[in-house]
Amino acid sequence: MTLSNNERLLLSSDAKPRLCWVFNQGLVDYQVAWEWQRSLVAERREQPNLEDLLILLEHYPVYTLGTGAKREFLKFDLDNSDYQVYRIERGGEVTYHCPGQLVGYPILNLRYYRQDLHWYLRQLEEVLIRVLASYDLPGERLPGYTGVWLSGCKVAAIGVKVSRWITMHGFALNVCPDLTGFTRIIPCGIADKPVGSLAQFIPDISVEEVRQKVAIAFAEVFGVKLVEAEINTDFL
Repeated sequence: MTLSNNERLLLSSDAKPRLCWVFNQGLVDYQVAWEWQRSLVAERREQPNLEDLLILLEHYPVYTLGTGAKREFLKFDLDNSDYQVYRIERGGEVTYHCPGQLVGYPILNLRYYRQDLHWYLRQLEEVLIRVLASYDLPGERLPGYTGVWLSGCKVAAIGVKVSRWITMHGFALNVCPDLTGFTRIIPCGIADKPVGSLAQFIPDISVEEVRQKVAIAFAEVFGVKLVEAEINTDFL
């Protein structure tokens, strides 16, 4: 049996957790964050030993479509739209981002973890399920789907891109957003399952408190040591 780098580290008695820099940003324009991710990923393709990153932020209202997303899941004319729309390199169908939704962009080199896309998706789900559990909310997976559900409502969407085992894009957790924007699309191409938010269960919940819980759960699930990074102003 061939062990991965991470498995070798875990078997070592003096193994230390991998460092992961966490950037806590506020509201960021989607295109700005997208370009930032692409720049960081490009750096890590050239220098695979660079540290991993976790970017946590919110977006102004915007729709994004994965590489193979179908126009039939839009309820507006894409060629004559009043809304910001981007077709991006992640997997999945159309989704919506807006303030009140916590978005996470992990930029990880999976060679240090496990070179398995399905494992990575399940790990991201586990992070969010643990966050919900900290509020005594029973987040769950649904067979055949990616994401996290709560009482039959999808509260977290996940869509990623992995290139040379370096990840980009990530997850979006509906904390306390205005869900109206989801009515203009068929979110993730799933017509028979509603979108929900944590605020429907905890009315006074805030993005800031959830942000801290996401960071803690991420460190636990991926076995990393998070280091707070200064807010990056190069792209803001």
